[in-house]
Amino acid sequence: MAARSGGSIAYAFAPMAPPKRKTGGGRVTPKGTRPGDRKVSSSSDRTDHEVTSSRTTVAASSRYTPKAEKRRLIPPNMIPVIMVVLLIVGGLVIMAGYLVGDASRWFTALGLACILGGLWFATKWE
Repeated sequence: MAARSGGSIAYAFAPMAPPKRKTGGGRVTPKGTRPGDRKVSSSSDRTDHEVTSSRTTVAASSRYTPKAEKRRLIPPNMIPVIMVVLLIVGGLVIMAGYLVGDASRWFTALGLACILGGLWFATKWE
């Protein structure tokens, strides 16, 4: 067996993580400029900008356009209600199949379909 050196362990010398690396980032625009202080480009060096009445506007293809909102057929506050109702009805249909004494596969299939519908609505809940 190797003898221990009575000193400290190697990783005990660094009690904290090393400082983070500086990336060298800084100001991109010159100090003192404002958003409206843009130089109007001449018509010869115009590429994706349009000059409109002494103002520069960016072309539509280079602007951020947010996604259009989807039309919701079901109101968002009804989704958890429908989810809970489908889960409960699915369980009750399966239990009713056994209480009737038939326990047919149709009761089980209908109950599982209701439960899966409830789980599907659970994924739509925001």
